[in-house]
Amino acid sequence: MLRWERGTVKAALGSWPGVDRLEIELEGGAEILTAIAYPELTGSPQPGETVLLNTNAVRRELGTGGDAMVVARPDVLPQAGAIDGHMVKARYTPMQTMVNAIDDPASEHYETLRSAKRLDGMPVIVADLHSSLPALIAGIRAQRRSLRIAYVHTDAAALPAAYSRSVARLRKADLLASVISAGQSFGGELEAVSVHSALLGAKHVVGADVAIVIQGPGNLGTGTYWGFSGVHAADALHAAAVLGGQGVATLRVSEADERDRHRGLSHHSSTVYGRALLTPVQLPVMPRHDSRYNGFHESVRKQVKSTILKPAKKRGILHHLTEVDAKGLRDALEDIPVRMTTMGRTLAEDPSPFLYAALAGRCAAKLAPRE
Repeated sequence: MLRWERGTVKAALGSWPGVDRLEIELEGGAEILTAIAYPELTGSPQPGETVLLNTNAVRRELGTGGDAMVVARPDVLPQAGAIDGHMVKARYTPMQTMVNAIDDPASEHYETLRSAKRLDGMPVIVADLHSSLPALIAGIRAQRRSLRIAYVHTDAAALPAAYSRSVARLRKADLLASVISAGQSFGGELEAVSVHSALLGAKHVVGADVAIVIQGPGNLGTGTYWGFSGVHAADALHAAAVLGGQGVATLRVSEADERDRHRGLSHHSSTVYGRALLTPVQLPVMPRHDSRYNGFHESVRKQVKSTILKPAKKRGILHHLTEVDAKGLRDALEDIPVRMTTMGRTLAEDPSPFLYAALAGRCAAKLAPRE
């Protein structure tokens, strides 16, 4: 069931590309909320305007519920943009939006996408959590600073790519060459019908050397074996393999998570890479000769062997346990101009999730073809 509430815009609190953040006084003056509006969907609400809000997540105090969502401006109709093609995202929902997709016949990139068949060995890094993105980029740049990186935003979590402030800051700092929203997600600089098309667009339209595929913010988990949105990572790695890319799987680990299923190696990684994946990939880990190697890293390695490599091998899938030099990665993580947090924990509080993502980034950079 949807929960709708009406309010008045009191002030604009700030914005980043594709997002306006607002202060809203609810009808009757009983409460002040913050809310997010996507100009692509509603236009930009102004102070004094009445807005209709979706407050489901706020009222249930969910992790994605920090802000209400502006659904409509009853007194103002947003102007329709000029769209040449017929691609609709968030289809058959009240907020469905028209976009210009790179694989639409009306697109300037259509012929490129029609003729593009392969990724020609381009590394494709996949991760469970959106919070891995800055750390992956740090690892890539620690190895080969000049590589062009494209981010493919999937539709497993937040559909609007614009929701991610991390992505906006990474783009502003020229650390990402492009953002491509795939499937039902929307709002990237480029749009694609599928992850497959998005990866081909990353290679042949953006000219990327490395592609990163992750769901947006709002990972959903249930504590059940298969009930989490990060399962999409297997589909992304399958797409990379089918198209001739080199799959690199980011291990989700933690030394500080209070939940047993996510401490050490997360059960999400075990399930996706050990059970769901039908193609071999690189699994980057700390090298035993590293001076920082300790009991935690050894326990992660043992978990990888028992919960990923062993069950995958029984199904004929031979993953590659890849030792990656960690030298300089902590400095690289601290140099990225984005505050890193995962599940509310910072780099200082729980460095291992970011370190293992940086290992995956460095691994991909080493695999990237050289001219």
